[in-house]
Amino acid sequence: MIKQDLFEKTIIITGGNSGIGLEAAKMLVKRGARVVLAVRNEQKGKQAKKTILAENSDALVDVMKLDLSDLKSVKDFSEQFLARFENLHILINNAGVMVPPYQLTKDGFELQFGCNHLGHFALTGYLLPMLEKTPNSRVVTVSSIAHRGASIFFDNLDGAKGYKAMAFYKQSKLANLLFAQELDERLKERRISTISVACHPGISTTNLFKFGKRDAPPFLLKIAKLFLQSAEMGALPTVYAATNENLKGGEYIGPDGKGNRKGNPTIEVPAPEVYNKETMKKLWDVSEKLTGGNFHFGG
Repeated sequence: MIKQDLFEKTIIITGGNSGIGLEAAKMLVKRGARVVLAVRNEQKGKQAKKTILAENSDALVDVMKLDLSDLKSVKDFSEQFLARFENLHILINNAGVMVPPYQLTKDGFELQFGCNHLGHFALTGYLLPMLEKTPNSRVVTVSSIAHRGASIFFDNLDGAKGYKAMAFYKQSKLANLLFAQELDERLKERRISTISVACHPGISTTNLFKFGKRDAPPFLLKIAKLFLQSAEMGALPTVYAATNENLKGGEYIGPDGKGNRKGNPTIEVPAPEVYNKETMKKLWDVSEKLTGGNFHFGG
């Protein structure tokens, strides 16, 4: 069941100004949570806050700047959050970019791997001490069915040896899923009460046909709406992963329909070969090296 009472709970949602992140924020504030919209564009974040308040005037919403493609911004956001807040009950790693033209982040990472995975990896590391001291906290990382059939290109993470936008998007979403699982295992090994859960929205009409700054033709969007689900439905797995009290950590939540493309949230079981221990550890080690090694469990 989805927990109804989130009063005095503080939740961060990266990319909470639009799409699934915004819909999840709306649902969570209705349950009494204080939601921090961590967004790259503060103007869009403020507009999202107005949208939330228009539906719920009592909502507790903060807007803070976070650019996941810039590790300095990730560090600055984390320091500002830790200075302003005393607890962090739920961190939702939701933001992402999908199939953009080849480009690098400020730190020299391929944009999708850098923003979708490494930015969230660093953010979680910085915020881990507060998560640990907040009883029964959790980290929710949003993956995608695009992880299916994906690989981690350890010998070409920056795309310098060749770049295919969709292949690198799939890589970033596989990285999200492997990170969520590895994080949960490491938390359990250290008997830390924080849990890590992964989820995915199925395929929603919010982002499937959004390529960089280009929108799909209107007729394609009309067709998509016949077969895909709305942003509200797409947000349900995120809310389920964030609030279901029966979850123990390590679960993967997605829609229960055919191919997990749409439907109501349920616990999904990835293919057995997805959680490759060697790949998970290697990804963690590489991620620590690239982001500066800011994970310090138990303190």
